[in-house]
Amino acid sequence: MTDKLTVTVLGTGIMGAAMARNLARAGHTVRAWNRTRAKAEPLTADGAHVADTPAEAVRGADVVLTMLYDGPAALGVMREAASALRPGAAWVQSTTAGIEAIGRLAAFAEEHGLVFYDAPVLGTRQPAEAGQLTVLAAGPVAGRAVVEPVFDAVGARTVWTGEDGAAGSATRLKLVANSWVLAATAATGEVLALSKALGVDPQNFFDLIAGGPLDMGYLKAKAALVLNDQLSPAQFAVDTAAKDARLIVEAGQKHGVRLDVAAASAERLERAAAQGHADEDMAAAYFASFDEKRAD
Repeated sequence: MTDKLTVTVLGTGIMGAAMARNLARAGHTVRAWNRTRAKAEPLTADGAHVADTPAEAVRGADVVLTMLYDGPAALGVMREAASALRPGAAWVQSTTAGIEAIGRLAAFAEEHGLVFYDAPVLGTRQPAEAGQLTVLAAGPVAGRAVVEPVFDAVGARTVWTGEDGAAGSATRLKLVANSWVLAATAATGEVLALSKALGVDPQNFFDLIAGGPLDMGYLKAKAALVLNDQLSPAQFAVDTAAKDARLIVEAGQKHGVRLDVAAASAERLERAAAQGHADEDMAAAYFASFDEKRAD
């Protein structure tokens, strides 16, 4: 197998578009599809072929990479592509789909003779554009030589979590990691909201914790997006973060764990989305602390 592949990217949102660009820059033949074609069209400037249908996009592909909204969306698109899928092709499933959905996606892969890799990624817009994502991957050792060039093109590091993609070990780790990300984001928003309410300059808080164990680069980065009104374009959108938060809560419930912070984070994100911030960066959950749409 040559290390130059034909790779199909299904879903060219914030993450999928960046991954497709990096695959093309690495010398792979890239085919892209998105439900809204206009979002995929800019990829033609990077040498990608934009297809009209999922079936057109996957025909003859060595690797199919899905980066869609959720598990049902990924399964629906793959069903649209089913007639053109090549048996033996690798399916790199990078959608944050949740534990239950992974089983259904793996069953589809088996039914159509695909080699299934559970491969969500850690990172947001900037590391995706720079090819610096962390890939969490589970799947058979025998096929890894095919997918590793893909992972190398989109990420700086690959963490293998198991040999059976259907077991969802990579997705489980992704949910654990995202639970921390969402908790930190919610806490950042509440710190800023309480500072505003009490008339405290947020910089005084940052100075107070600087250099100590409570200091955190992520806190300052997300706070800056709010304070500098830089919530668009999103690094990780409110609407998608809310979906992930609900997946985390559901995973906890099904395994006998109550995740109060994740549940509260989901509610905050959903409230912010209802206020009109769905497409902004998830730091916009800050506005959920106030009744009005904006708290300038």
